[in-house]
Amino acid sequence: MNISLLQQKIGNRIRELRESKGISQQNLAAICNFEKANLSRLEAGRTNPTISTLYKISQALEITITELVDVEAES
Repeated sequence: MNISLLQQKIGNRIRELRESKGISQQNLAAICNFEKANLSRLEAGRTNPTISTLYKISQALEITITELVDVEAES
């Protein structure tokens, strides 16, 4: 899997998890102390998140980082 595809899959995973918990993009960004535009870029797969960014998001969504980045099983 190339990096671009991995970023897209992780972004999709973040969006799916956020939506499943009923959290708006604006609220998740605020909880994580991000700009909404930054979260939007992450969810669109247009930026490569750092481990600290993934950690903040996982904590805000009350899941583990492993659950957040578990995209290998997807087709």
